[in-house]
Order: sequence, then C-alpha cells, then structure tokens
Amino acid sequence: MLYIDKLSYSSALRSTSPYVKAIFAVSTLLFCVLLHSYMFSLLVILLMGGLTVFLSGASLTYYGRLLRMPLAFLLLGTVTIVFSFTKDTEATGIIHIMGYTLVATKAALLYGLNLILTALGAVSCLYFLILSTPFTDLLLVLKAVHCPEILLELLLLIYRFIFLLYDMGEKLDCAVKSRLGNRSLKTAIPAVAGVFQMLFIGSIRKSLKLYDAMESRCYDGKIQVLTKKYTTSVKEISLLVLWEISMVIICLLQRRIF
Repeated sequence: MLYIDKLSYSSALRSTSPYVKAIFAVSTLLFCVLLHSYMFSLLVILLMGGLTVFLSGASLTYYGRLLRMPLAFLLLGTVTIVFSFTKDTEATGIIHIMGYTLVATKAALLYGLNLILTALGAVSCLYFLILSTPFTDLLLVLKAVHCPEILLELLLLIYRFIFLLYDMGEKLDCAVKSRLGNRSLKTAIPAVAGVFQMLFIGSIRKSLKLYDAMESRCYDGKIQVLTKKYTTSVKEISLLVLWEISMVIICLLQRRIF
C-alpha cells in the first residue's frame, strides 16, 4: 500500500463525510485562485498544511517533499514570466546578449511570487482532500456530481494498477540492485531497459488476470464497490458554513482595500 493511501485511511478525518471535505477543499481552492492574494494564499497554505500534518499523521518532512514536486515545476514556469529580454540600451539588466538585455522588473517578481503562492495554495487544498479521504470515497463525491460511470470505472482501474505497477517496480528494482545492475552507466542502461520491458509485459498479464477475475464474478460492464454510508452532523455543517462566510468576507474586504 502506498504511503499516501495509508495516510488517507488513518486520518483523523476518515469518518468525516467526504462531501463536506470536498466542498471545503474545492471552495477554498476556488477562493484562493479568484482572490489571487499574497496573504490569503499564504493563509491557505498554512491552514491546509497544518490540518493535513496534524490530522492525517504525516510528518512535516514528508509533506514538504510532496510540496517540493509541484514547486519545482512552478519555479521553472515562472522563470519565463519574471525574466524577459528587451532592446532598451538604458535598461539595467542581468545579462547582455547580442544587443538584448535580460531584465527582471519588480512588478514581474511580485507577480511571479504571487503566482507561486496561489498555485501552492491550490495544491495544498488538493493534498488535504487526498490525504484525508480514501479513493473510494472520492468516487462517491464524483458520482454525486453526475460524473460519467465509464470515467469512474476507468479511474478505479487506473488507481488499482498504480499499486500493481508500483509493487512490480519495487521487486524489479530490488532484483537489479542484488545483481549489481546499476554499478555503472554501461550496465545501468540495459538494466533499466529490462525493467521497463518486464513492467510492460507484467502489466498486460495482470490486466488479463484482472479481467478473468471480474468475469468469474459475473462482471456485467459495471463495477460495484462497497462504500461506507456517511452522516453529516450539525457541527460539520456549521463549521463549513462559518468558513465559507469567512472567505466571502475576506473576498469583499480584499476588493474594498485594493
């Protein structure tokens, strides 16, 4: 079992209605994107990060590693926004190349910082939802918003095969290391090629076995999954409404001030 999936099942919010958690996370994400504010984005990052770390049981180091992956893409993406080339000879730039000057204005730096914070705020909302809600409960939420059945089944099968491929990859990697297949670049290239080849063949075999297992259980084109019935308490609804009202007030204040 992947560690992310383990955290979702052991989270203190496991028994909370997935509909409440989805509304809370998605609405916060939308407000974070719509406001596009430094302070609100930072507030969302701290709030969602705190809830995720303290309620899901994930360590702060592991949560930082999760944020590090999207942060790398954000930094690469904002480089083209922050830095630009100009032909202005009087411009104070960083590098001069063939008559062009690489410059970064203060407004561009602030915009890039705001963009990174907004994106990290949105990502932290999704991490909160993923690390506190099992995948089968997320399918319940998607089904409630009338997501097509074929898409839900595809998501379920893809989710299942992620675990299968991850387990096969770990075993193949262990086999390569035990045979010193990665001791040099010359031996590592054919070893990696062999791993990918076995993953491809193994995934086809697993898919055939999975289909045979589904057929033996009277598969009729629709996957039935046992789900837990949730009840939403008055406390959960009250907290959700209070948070939504707070975000609306913050949005109105933000527009009035700026």
